Amino acid sequence: MLKRLAWLALCVCAPLSAASYVDPQRLQQLANDRFWISLGHYETAKLGGWRSYISDKKFFLAPDGNTHPDRELTATLRALYGPAEAGQQHAQCVYPARTRWLKAQLNLTDLPAVNCSDFTQWFKDVSPHSAVMIFPAAYLNSPSSMFGHTLLRIDQADVQRDKTALLSYAINFGAYIEGSDNSILYAWKGLMGGYPGLFALVPYQQKLAEYRSLENRDLWEYRLNLSQAETERMVEHVWELKQIQFDYFFFDENCSYRLLELLQVARPSLRLTDQFPLTAIPTDTVKAVKEAGLVESIEYRPSRERELLSRAKPLTDDEQQWVLQVSADQQQLQAPAFKALARERQALIIDAAYRLERYRANGQERDPQRAQRSFELLRAINQNPAPELDIPPPGLPEDGHESRTWQAGLGSRGDRAFGEYGLRMAYHDLNDNAESFPLGAQIEILQLKLRQYEGNDWQLQRLDLATIRSLTPRNELLQPLSWQVTGGLERVPGKHDDETLVSHVNGGAGGTWALGDDVLGFALGTVRVEHNNDFAQFIAPAAGFNSGVLWKNPLGNLSLEAKGDYFVNGEIRRSLSLNQQWELSRNLGLRLSAQRAFSHLAAPENEVMLEMKWYHY
Repeated sequence: MLKRLAWLALCVCAPLSAASYVDPQRLQQLANDRFWISLGHYETAKLGGWRSYISDKKFFLAPDGNTHPDRELTATLRALYGPAEAGQQHAQCVYPARTRWLKAQLNLTDLPAVNCSDFTQWFKDVSPHSAVMIFPAAYLNSPSSMFGHTLLRIDQADVQRDKTALLSYAINFGAYIEGSDNSILYAWKGLMGGYPGLFALVPYQQKLAEYRSLENRDLWEYRLNLSQAETERMVEHVWELKQIQFDYFFFDENCSYRLLELLQVARPSLRLTDQFPLTAIPTDTVKAVKEAGLVESIEYRPSRERELLSRAKPLTDDEQQWVLQVSADQQQLQAPAFKALARERQALIIDAAYRLERYRANGQERDPQRAQRSFELLRAINQNPAPELDIPPPGLPEDGHESRTWQAGLGSRGDRAFGEYGLRMAYHDLNDNAESFPLGAQIEILQLKLRQYEGNDWQLQRLDLATIRSLTPRNELLQPLSWQVTGGLERVPGKHDDETLVSHVNGGAGGTWALGDDVLGFALGTVRVEHNNDFAQFIAPAAGFNSGVLWKNPLGNLSLEAKGDYFVNGEIRRSLSLNQQWELSRNLGLRLSAQRAFSHLAAPENEVMLEMKWYHY
C-alpha cells in the first residue's frame, strides 16, 4: 500500500506541463459532469459544495479531492502523464474508469504507454457483458439480512445461452467485520456506522457459499438492460474501489445504496440515489431500479425450504411420517408397509425425504453418513422419479406497500376521546397490507406515536426503537422457533387509573402452527425488564406469555392476541386485543383496534381506535 501511495504521489507531483494543454473552463465543465461526480461518489454537502461518501483518503489523488471534484480531476490528469516506470501502480492502472473517460473526453493521444497487466488479466477473467441484480428475500434470523439484500451478478456473453450463471462474478458491498460480534452488537454498530464498508468482486458461486442462508430464502433475479459498454464501465470502477473503505450504515449507506451508485456509474443519466435521502431499504431500491426502466426480465428461484414444503404439501400426515423415517433410514424403502403404497406416492415421499436431507445439510460441515443417505435417496429417485415441482411465485418484493408509514387515528380510552398521530420509519407489522409480505413477519424500526386527549392534553404514547417478530409455522418436517424482541418507551396502566410512560426491553420464544390455509396460531413465553416510576425498584423483571391467532382474510389481516406479564414485585398486567386492517389500496389501510387491559395498579380499561395508515417513501 505504501508503495502504491509513493508512486501516486510521484505521478501527482509530475508537472502538468507534461500533459497536453487543456482549457481551464473545459476542466471545470468536466469536473461538474455527472459521470465524474459518480466516479468520486460525491454528494452535495449540507452547507454547499461537495463531499464524497468515500471516507478513505487513499482513494483521492488531491489532498482535498474528497470535497473538491475539480481539484481531483486536475490531479488525475496530471497523474495520467506520470512516468510509465510506475508500472502497476501508475494512475492509468489504478484508475481505469477515470482513464478511459478522460481519454475520450479530452482526446488524450499522447499518454505514456503503461503495461497494466494485472488489471487487464482481471478484466479478461471477469469478461463483463451484462448485469443481473440479485435480491434474496428478507430473512429475520439474520440481522444483516432482515430487510433483504441486494448484489449484482456480472455475466459473460454466453451465460444466458449456456445457463452458466454459477461461473459469473458477483459485486457485493458489505460491512467489514473483524472478530465475531454477536447479533446485538452487530445491529448497534451497523446503526451507528461502527463498521467500514467494502466492495468486493468474487465468483458468484463463492458468494452463494458465503451466504449459505440464501439457500433458505427465495431469490429474485432482475436482469438489467445495461449495455456491454455500461457494464464494462461499472466493472472498471469496481477495480478502482478495491480495498477502499466507505462508511457503512445499516439503514442508509448500505449494500443497496452503494449498488445504486454503481448503476449511476454505468449510466450517469440515472438519478437513483436522490430518492433516498434518509433510508435505503433493499425493497425500496429494487422499486427504484424497476421504475427507472432498468429491468428487462425477472426470474424467481424458490428456496430449498419452499421446495421442500411444496413437495410435502400434498402428503398426508402418515406419508409425512414416512418422509421422516425414509430420510433417517433408507432400509425403510424396503419395508412391506412402504412398498404397499402406490408407486406415485412412494415417489413423492422419497423426493421429499431427499429434499429434507439436503435442507438439513445446508450450512453444515460435510457429513459422510448424511452424504451416503442422500446418495441412496437420489438413487431411489432415479428408479422412481416424482413429477417436476411447479411452484407459483409469490408476490414480487417490490409490489408490497412502501416502507415508511404515517398514521392518524380517532379513539377513546375509558370515557376520554383522543386523536393519535404516528410515524414509523420502517417497515411492516403483522396487520399491515399483506401483499408480498409473509404472514407472521414483523419488522418495525423507530416508531413514534403522539396522543391528543380532549382539552388539548398531549402526551407521548410510545416510542419503539425496534420491534421484530418471527412467527414461522411448525410442521411434521420442520420445527422452526418463533421469537420476538422489542424495546423503547410505552404507556402502561398506572396508579390513579392513569397511564404511566415506562422504558422497557422484552422478548420471547415459542411456536407457531398453521391452523388453516391463511390462519396461524402462536404461543410464546416472554420475559420483560421495565423501568417504571410507579415501582419501588429501579428495574423490575417479569415473566409472561403472548399468544394469539393471525388470519389473512378477504379484507386484510386480523389478529387476536392475549398477553400477560407477571412481575416479581407482585404486579400483574394482562391484555386482550383485536386488530383488523382493511386494505384500501396498496399504500393505504384502515385499521380497527380494540383492547381491554387489566392491572393490579388500575381498574380494567377499554380502548377502541379507528386508524388510517398511509404508506409512502
